[in-house]
Amino acid sequence: MKQDSPWKEAIEALFKDFLKFFFPEIYKDIDFSKGYVFLDKELHQIIKGSKTGKRYSDKLVKVYLRDGSEAWLLIHIEIQGYEQKEFPERMYIYNYRIFDKFRKNVISLALLTDDNPKFRPNEYCRSRWGFAAICRFPMVKIIDYRKRLRELKSNPNPFAIIVRAYLKTLQVAGNVQKRYSWKKRFLLELYERGMKRETLLAIFKFIDWIMELPEGLDNEILEKIKTVEEKKKMSHMILPERIGMKKGVEKTMPLLHNALATIIEIKYGEAGQALAARAARVKNLDKLQKLMDELKHAQSLPEAEKLFIKAKK
Repeated sequence: MKQDSPWKEAIEALFKDFLKFFFPEIYKDIDFSKGYVFLDKELHQIIKGSKTGKRYSDKLVKVYLRDGSEAWLLIHIEIQGYEQKEFPERMYIYNYRIFDKFRKNVISLALLTDDNPKFRPNEYCRSRWGFAAICRFPMVKIIDYRKRLRELKSNPNPFAIIVRAYLKTLQVAGNVQKRYSWKKRFLLELYERGMKRETLLAIFKFIDWIMELPEGLDNEILEKIKTVEEKKKMSHMILPERIGMKKGVEKTMPLLHNALATIIEIKYGEAGQALAARAARVKNLDKLQKLMDELKHAQSLPEAEKLFIKAKK
């Protein structure tokens, strides 16, 4: 499963909860009363043109410490959804580039969302003739929480239900009916927790994204949510945003389809016409964005065709 964007959105919306859940020792040292700032534009400029590839899932956050030992420091978060040999090297490169720009302490953290239990990178090292460069970074593996499901169910942190939903999505991959059943269960559970509207919406967006369903099944769940809201005498918390999200995707998809077709035409001319036609059949926004970025780096038409085959999986 290569779905990094939902994690990115959840981390930005629930940053304090993210650190408290996954990196509690770091959370304790940060003075949140002074606020924090996401530096996505600056990070984009730092990694632009990198041979490691353009990334959308990285986050860079400026935070302040409780003890005042640093005026501020930077936390670099990398979300990795698949096994990649170059991942530790990329962590090292990005960490150094961020430090080189800001000259502030940079803490890089890795969140591994893949389902390969053997992929556990937490260090980059190169050495020769007495010289050594070492970059060791804290790493969290989501599938490790499979043994802690009972604990997660009683944990009030928003990321407890996010992790549960993600693990269940991995477990029922390929079974639409089971995904529908679990998506409904998780979304209805949100209303039993008495959480803030902003928190509920952030979790809803995550689950709605990773547990993608045919429109008819999604509408069935939304009707059940509507009934729950009416019984609890709540103003509609989800439906307006869900409709807005859908409209946003509907507006974005044609633009991305056109952009993708343009890239193919520029790179491959008439030989790429069949591939351009296939571009319009990619309906998943996350896959479409990833495909468009990867096509920019494809060296040949056969390589581009392989990307489309991979996008269908």
